[in-house]
Amino acid sequence: MMHGREKSDSAVIARKPANKAGKSAAGWVERRAGTKGNMGQSNTCRAQNRASVQQGLERVRQAARQRKKERFTALLHHVTVDRLRESFYALKRNAAPGVDGLTWRYYEAGLDEHLQRLHTQVMSGAYRALPVRRQYIPKPDGKQRPLGIAALEDKIVQRAVVEVLNAIYEEDFLGFSYGFRPGRSQHDALDALATAITRTPVNWILDADIRSFFDSVSQDWLVRFMEHRIGDERIIRLVRKWLKAGVLENGELSVSETGTPQGSVASPLFANVYLHYVFDLWANRWRRREAKGNVIILRYADDVVVGFEHEADARRFWDAMRQRLEEFSLALHPDKTRLLEFGRNAAANRQSRGLGRPETFAFLGFIFICGRSRRGAFQLQRKTRGDRMRAKLRQIKEDLRRRLHDPIPAQGKWLRQVVRGYFAYHAVPTNSRALGAFRHHVLDLWRRALRRRSQKDHMTWARVERIADAWLPPPRILHPWPDRRFDVKHPR
Repeated sequence: MMHGREKSDSAVIARKPANKAGKSAAGWVERRAGTKGNMGQSNTCRAQNRASVQQGLERVRQAARQRKKERFTALLHHVTVDRLRESFYALKRNAAPGVDGLTWRYYEAGLDEHLQRLHTQVMSGAYRALPVRRQYIPKPDGKQRPLGIAALEDKIVQRAVVEVLNAIYEEDFLGFSYGFRPGRSQHDALDALATAITRTPVNWILDADIRSFFDSVSQDWLVRFMEHRIGDERIIRLVRKWLKAGVLENGELSVSETGTPQGSVASPLFANVYLHYVFDLWANRWRRREAKGNVIILRYADDVVVGFEHEADARRFWDAMRQRLEEFSLALHPDKTRLLEFGRNAAANRQSRGLGRPETFAFLGFIFICGRSRRGAFQLQRKTRGDRMRAKLRQIKEDLRRRLHDPIPAQGKWLRQVVRGYFAYHAVPTNSRALGAFRHHVLDLWRRALRRRSQKDHMTWARVERIADAWLPPPRILHPWPDRRFDVKHPR
């Protein structure tokens, strides 16, 4: 517990006591998750001098922790051949190749020679970044999301450099930033948001969406932000090379002054650095200086959720945030950004004004609902987004058509992996009904696929259910209540 104006190191999600509160007003804060052990972890132990490699980054990490305004002028020497090797083995084996056409298996055949040459090029400045190959993947709303597939050697170098930079920035990033950070998952963000809404007296939620964020980032501002901490011009030149590499689409090369390619290894770090300076530091300062009541903040990449005790605070923050983003070439999506009454008192307040049930909002694939427990107390409920479930079912339907003539055990083994993977993310408390619905729809799709294999239809529901019981896992909650897991990870 910390009193009214005591300063916190930064909270995972923090409640801001009212500015006018006296010393007796106490507000809880969750300590920022420690970064010890998060950085430099790899799934491979192939580097013989791995211990010394990690010790070098530990010294960088300690310096970044102790001297918050220091610029690091010598970093590139941490990008060693062994670190490049670790970066290579951390890549996906079957990932699509970039414009160079190099595959992981081909590169591995002459790995030592390739890495020695690549390391020499990086150190001498002869390294050149290749354009990313543009590819589109479907979004749940039917639209297409552009992704950039980088060349294999660009991925290796980016991953190695990002690991070095993370040693610095993980000491700078605030606790309510969760997206694409070592040791922080989507469920950590979901737990933090649910815990904050449940334990903090907030009555309004600002669900903010930054329009076309990755395409709108100012490259000049990004480099200027990075130069606050990175004084090694060789690292900055690498960053500029990746930003200016351009995009190759349908044989045409396009180079833009704005944006970072989605899908590249370095893009998530660039996004976090950009929003750290544009939004996080500003929002944290606004919460301490301008807000009259409690404020909670959570950001996952470019998805922002801010909770307020007072509507006036929410509307002032909304206007200030819009102006702040415009100063750095960003804009809020006018249709997807909205302010809604939400919290433990929302239902009663709306009922007293003759309004309907509180609105809901979506975050990381779940719909957040103001519900009631069996005892009648306020309960924050989370349910899988319907469009996400339908998109997954469409994908399963298409895959079943391609596997139509596979043996039933082969189909069952594959479907078990699919359903188990879906449950691993969505099996949170209060979402059991959606889990049961998903399994039912998968079973129906499987039944229809099996019926198409023969004109003689013997696939009754009873028979399909017996087959499903042998292969498909039952719908059950796998995740603990968010506040319990949150308290374990962030003991106060």
